[in-house]
Amino acid sequence: MTDKEPELSDEQVEFLNALFDFAREGKVQALSSAIDQGIPVDLTNHNGDTFLILAAYREQAAVVDALIERQADVNVLNSRGQSALTSSIFMQNKEISTALLNAGADPDHGPQSARATITAMGLETMGNFLAAYENRPVTGPPEEH
Repeated sequence: MTDKEPELSDEQVEFLNALFDFAREGKVQALSSAIDQGIPVDLTNHNGDTFLILAAYREQAAVVDALIERQADVNVLNSRGQSALTSSIFMQNKEISTALLNAGADPDHGPQSARATITAMGLETMGNFLAAYENRPVTGPPEEH
């Protein structure tokens, strides 16, 4: 018995690389179809990036939404200690940042957290955005009468 990982064929590696490209390029239907057929939603590449991290960094809002719908883990960290929220904050994308926060992304998670990125990069606008998000009135489910 060996602890060797199974080797992938060139075709398999090419297919998996194409999936990560789908996340980067906004090919929501193609990526969603692959995930719906069994590809793990939190699959990582050689840098530890998930589809969600790549989509957030490349500002692919429709892909981010589709991955959240498929229960992607919004708090996965890549090998650099960055999350999808770190990426969207760095790119100063409020729409994607809001979607990730609404899905439970933690702005303090990881060594290069979203909040640390705001401070390190001097992203005042995103700092104000995050403060406003965290201080928004939270409404519960509608009351039943």
